[in-house]
Amino acid sequence: MPLSRSEGRDAVALARAAMEDFVSGREASHIQPPPGVFDDARGVFVTLKTRAAGSEELRGCIGFPYPVKSLGRGIVDAAVAASSEDPRFPPVSQRELPSILVEVSILTRPEPLEADTPAGRASALRVGEDGLIVSRPPYSGLLLPQVATEFDMDGEEFLSQACLKAGLRPDAWLESSTEVLRFQAEVFCERAPGGDVVKVEPTRAK
Repeated sequence: MPLSRSEGRDAVALARAAMEDFVSGREASHIQPPPGVFDDARGVFVTLKTRAAGSEELRGCIGFPYPVKSLGRGIVDAAVAASSEDPRFPPVSQRELPSILVEVSILTRPEPLEADTPAGRASALRVGEDGLIVSRPPYSGLLLPQVATEFDMDGEEFLSQACLKAGLRPDAWLESSTEVLRFQAEVFCERAPGGDVVKVEPTRAK
């Protein structure tokens, strides 16, 4: 069930509170999500971006692709992890908080990207609407739907980038032994650090 705009604002506020508590040295585990949809098990990712000089740069992104936690707990845990455990970045510092934008993506359950042949996966993919999980044990990589739009990717490039994220060859999606799943996401983000929250509607890319 889709979140209302009010629930979307609550989701982002929850993520920001968890991030700020962690950065300030407080335990985020005490944060109580609102009742209702936040009690449902959902997949979720929290993305942090730094806004400076009119541009935005990724600062952390971690989450849970499957509904293994309640949405509220997943948001809190993902926000703390994105602030401190993304191996690409050092932990977020107190001085950075005024420039951090918070984005929350609530995921549908991943399902196979069906196509007659592996090569047909590129045309079956709804670029800008579908996120990807590419895996070949023990490797796995995930890209959120909005990544394709942000970087102006077509279907083949998005699949290739998901393979690279998994640590596979960029053309591994062309092999039947590679599992490709897709999912959709409701995305809510701040217009400005700590400011108004908007829902980001899916935008079909190339």
